[in-house]
Amino acid sequence: MDGQKFPSRLLFVIIILPALLLAGLASAAELPMIDAHSQVDHKVKLGKVIQLMDRAGVSRTILSTRGRIKPGKLVKFARKFPDRITPSVRTKGQPYEKNHPKYYKLLNAQLNMPEFGAMAEVILWHAKKGDKAPKRVVPIASEQVQAALQAALERKWPFIPHIEFAAAGSEKARLMAGLETLLAKHPGHPFLLIHMGQLQAEEAARLIERHPNLHFITSHSNPVVIASSNQPWVNLFQGESLHPKWKALMVRRPRRFVLGFDNVWAEHWGEFYFRQVALWRKALGELPPDAAHAIAHGNAERLWSLPPAR
Repeated sequence: MDGQKFPSRLLFVIIILPALLLAGLASAAELPMIDAHSQVDHKVKLGKVIQLMDRAGVSRTILSTRGRIKPGKLVKFARKFPDRITPSVRTKGQPYEKNHPKYYKLLNAQLNMPEFGAMAEVILWHAKKGDKAPKRVVPIASEQVQAALQAALERKWPFIPHIEFAAAGSEKARLMAGLETLLAKHPGHPFLLIHMGQLQAEEAARLIERHPNLHFITSHSNPVVIASSNQPWVNLFQGESLHPKWKALMVRRPRRFVLGFDNVWAEHWGEFYFRQVALWRKALGELPPDAAHAIAHGNAERLWSLPPAR
C-alpha cells in the first residue's frame, strides 16, 4: 500500500502541482483590473492614459483631474472611451482648503455633468510631501467636506476620505474617532480609505469587523511606491507576495479591499505604473479566484455600479 501511495504523491509534486501553479499564473495574467482611483494633470496627454492602460492590462480607471486641467477636458476624453474611463469629481486644491467660493463653483460644475460617476478622494489629513505638496488638514465637520459628502450620499457614490493615520502621530486617535463616528452615522453608505489609511493589518481588521461599510483602496501600499518615498505607507507585501497577515485578511474579507494605484504626478504614468500592476497581478494570482476577482474588479463594479470589466 505504501509503495502505491509514494508514486502518487511524487506524481502530484512533480506534475500536477506545477501545472496548478502555472494555471493560477495564467488566470492572473488574464484577470480584469479596475484602477479605482488615479489622477491626471495638464502634464499628461490624456491619450497616453489609454495607451498605458492597454499595455498594463487595466480595463477601467476611475479618473480625476488635478493641476491645470479643466473638468470639461476629462469629460470629452471619457466620452471617447466610456467603457474605459469613469470621470471622478475633484475636490482637492487651494479653493477647497480655504473654503473659497471657487471650490463650490468647481464642485457644482462637475456634479452637473452626467458623465461623472464617482467622487475622488477628499483630503482630511495629508502630510507634507517634500516640496510638492504641503501639509493639509481639513476637519470632517467643515463646510467643504460636508458639501462633498452630501453629494456622494445623494448619488450613492462611495466616499473616499484621505487620512494618513501613520503620519498623523499624536493626531491619530482624534482622526480615528472622527472616522468611526462618520462610519456609524451613515451605516448604509460605502466609505473607502485610500492608501489603506496607512494602517497595519490588526488595525484594518478591527475596523472591518466593526464597520461593515468600510473598505480599503490598496494604492501606495506596495514596495514599488515605498522604495521611492519617505512616507510611512503600509506595505501589504513581503517580497513579491502578499504579507501573510494581509493575505489572510483579504481571503477572509475579500469584499472589503479595492485595487487602486492613485497615479498622481506625470512620472507615475509610465514604468512606475507597470511595475505596480505586474506586482499586483502576481499577488492576486496567489489568492483564491473569488477573492482575486473581487479585489481586482468585482468590488469596484459593485460599489460604483460599473459594467463588468473585460
